[in-house]
Amino acid sequence: MTFLQVMLCIRYLTNKEQHNLTCVSEFQLMGLSNDPDLQSVLFGLFLSMYLVTVLGNLLIILAISSDSHLHTPMYFFLSNLSLADIGFISIRVPKMLVNIQTHSRAISYMGCLTQMSLFAIFVHMDDMLLTVMAYDHFVAICHPLHYSVIMSPRLCGFLVLVSFLVSLFGSQLHNLIALQITCFKGVEMKNFYCDPSHVLSLSCSVSSTNNIFMYFVGAIFGFVPTSGIFFSYYKIVSSILNIPSLGGKYKAFSTCGSHLSIVFLFYGTGLGVYLGTAVSHSSRKDAVASVIYTAVTPMLNPFIHSLRNRDINNTMKRLCNSIF
Repeated sequence: MTFLQVMLCIRYLTNKEQHNLTCVSEFQLMGLSNDPDLQSVLFGLFLSMYLVTVLGNLLIILAISSDSHLHTPMYFFLSNLSLADIGFISIRVPKMLVNIQTHSRAISYMGCLTQMSLFAIFVHMDDMLLTVMAYDHFVAICHPLHYSVIMSPRLCGFLVLVSFLVSLFGSQLHNLIALQITCFKGVEMKNFYCDPSHVLSLSCSVSSTNNIFMYFVGAIFGFVPTSGIFFSYYKIVSSILNIPSLGGKYKAFSTCGSHLSIVFLFYGTGLGVYLGTAVSHSSRKDAVASVIYTAVTPMLNPFIHSLRNRDINNTMKRLCNSIF
């Protein structure tokens, strides 16, 4: 327990009106199953999913960096998205694997804050990069003659940097709320990871202002990127409908197929997790939904890109042949 925590706990515990508050140095995460026979199965399953995700996204990054034909804005953003997906799954799944292997569900207070902060960065990074990729498709389809001028290397680098800075800012806003809570009525988390909403639910002194602020931040970081994606595709569809030939329409739509698939997968599972948490009272069902969002979504992204993108597919095959 840090000195700051000790001082805050002393301040709270000396208050007679709040004598029943509990100061904690660690939390207890919920396991996916209490059945001892399932632990080895869960460990093997999630270890496999984690390795497939990391290796798949690393292959995409290596394929893009090794092939000069793929040094374009679209693939530059895709390589950054793959990097964000590696971080996305690496924040929660390895900790869960360690907990399964050691039969421990404990996570320290600082470890919980760190996990929340890093996961928020990668979630917002995915958010922002999907929006930037939608803008890239918009420019490529609606302004093809000016594409190389508009999507210059300087602008692409700037958009990725802004995406990171906005993501960092969003994660610190969530942490700002969590850091205001120093004493809790319990230590049992309702999921296999730390989340600001879970931390707030354990606080003995949750104010409506904190709740409103947290959901407001979540709404802003969800609404603004999705609005950007929706507007970009509104313009894209309007432009495609003006193409006279069916072949031209199909080619234009096919360039957006992978991106749209990932957008629906990312936002669909994310919305399912948060709506399920709000409606469902079953912690196990919430945990299953969170697993799909945390592990399955980044695992499927490399398959979506390699199966739907011939350039990526061919480059990855050549890369695998050269390695193995």
